[in-house]
Amino acid sequence: MSTIAIAAAGPHTMAPRTRLRITRRGRRVLAALAALPVTASIGAAVLLGGGAAIGSDEPGAPAGTFAEITVMPGETLWSIAQRIAPQADPREVVSEIVSLNQLQSSAVDAGQSLSLPAAYSTGR
Repeated sequence: MSTIAIAAAGPHTMAPRTRLRITRRGRRVLAALAALPVTASIGAAVLLGGGAAIGSDEPGAPAGTFAEITVMPGETLWSIAQRIAPQADPREVVSEIVSLNQLQSSAVDAGQSLSLPAAYSTGR
């Protein structure tokens, strides 16, 4: 008959567990990843015009507020400028609307909300 020897498992038979270490660079990467959703939401709010102008159709609104219009299908900034300020040069009105609304170009989409300069907001 044969005998089988069973050795007791000691600490030297198992591989030692290593502890996870995060370097300074790793901590920076993790912090940047954690801050990404907050940064993205703030950036989206700025790009979408969060607070570029205060819309006011109410009587007695404070000075410096602006009326808002919604772009209708087929309208352009040029046609809006001619409608709200027929006596003014449409190029200047378009330029002021682009500047006030922080538009990248003079292209507008149907349903888009635009703030009108205070000088032209009464002549809708």
